[in-house]
Amino acid sequence: MTIVLATSNKGKLKEFKEMCQANIISFQEILGDIEVDETEDSFQGNSILKSQTIYNMLPNKEEYIVVADDSGLVIPTLNGEPGIYSARYAGDKADDKDNMDRVISNLKSKNIDNTEAHYTCAISIVSKYGTYCVHGWFYGEVSTTPKGDKGFGYDPIFTPYGYNQTLAEMDKEIKSKISHRAKALELAKPIIEMCNRY
Repeated sequence: MTIVLATSNKGKLKEFKEMCQANIISFQEILGDIEVDETEDSFQGNSILKSQTIYNMLPNKEEYIVVADDSGLVIPTLNGEPGIYSARYAGDKADDKDNMDRVISNLKSKNIDNTEAHYTCAISIVSKYGTYCVHGWFYGEVSTTPKGDKGFGYDPIFTPYGYNQTLAEMDKEIKSKISHRAKALELAKPIIEMCNRY
């Protein structure tokens, strides 16, 4: 069976391929450029919505395992923002820098330089064997001073607990072992392998 990742985010696709060490393709290689509106109110809901929607659109769907993730940064002092809106926090056309700049601006407006935060990742797996969803969490602090040029998203302002570097300063080998996506993927792997085996 072929593993299809239900995302158009190149950073996520690259990260998944590196973590899984498996043959993974983007849904765009089969279905082209389509948009799945994230209309649910939770990471789990949006992840399942994406994976089920893509799975149902695939030709010969029984040959595929569709994997989707919905993930984001949660900052309690900003009332949980950006949360499920992490990828479009500064607007639908926003890029990573725009979103990060909005977080920084909102923190500065509250006279906050550093504050606790966490990432959440919900990974859903859809195949002919059903729908599954697992979660990973990753705790640390965000800062109004970006550091580093690796990674993507909010990596330059997030420092995990127990480390003195932001995710954007870390080698990808370290990040791939400790991140929210890595933790969720460890739980997802046995499910993917089970679906692929039968």
